[in-house]
Amino acid sequence: MFGREEALRALREAGCSREVIQHSLAVERISLGFARRIHASGHKLDPRLVSLGALLHDIGRARTHGIRHGVEGAKILRGLGLSKFARFAECHLGAGIPAEEARELGLPARDFMPRTLEEKVIAYADKLVMEHRVTSYERALDWFRSELGPEHPAIDRFKALHREIQKMAGFR
Repeated sequence: MFGREEALRALREAGCSREVIQHSLAVERISLGFARRIHASGHKLDPRLVSLGALLHDIGRARTHGIRHGVEGAKILRGLGLSKFARFAECHLGAGIPAEEARELGLPARDFMPRTLEEKVIAYADKLVMEHRVTSYERALDWFRSELGPEHPAIDRFKALHREIQKMAGFR
């Protein structure tokens, strides 16, 4: 059975740096914290899928640190026979990227929005981990604004994802 040690091995064998692996471990920790709270609030999600998806979400950084690392990560995962984790790589960028915006960014013209609860948890947790350090929602939001501009649609998507995860986790 493919488990946590196999996921970490896949990261190393793909060529991910120590920093990327540390980041992925931090995203896993934060994701599992949200997953526990969300589950305790009565929502169904798969903690094992959250753990492994969080570990593997940035495997594409073995090839590039640019915007295409999600697409590259999905290719790596499919090549390893791990297709069930490919969407975690593709859909964690920003708070998801709709098809039209993907095309403008030079990505395949398709939807890269997180759909499942597990995908949403990982996409959100990834934004709260800068390198391998946990940061606040407010600091992550400030980073989005400084990188993308104050009116970029990704900011509204991030705010909406924050509200959704916080509500399901019982924070509000």
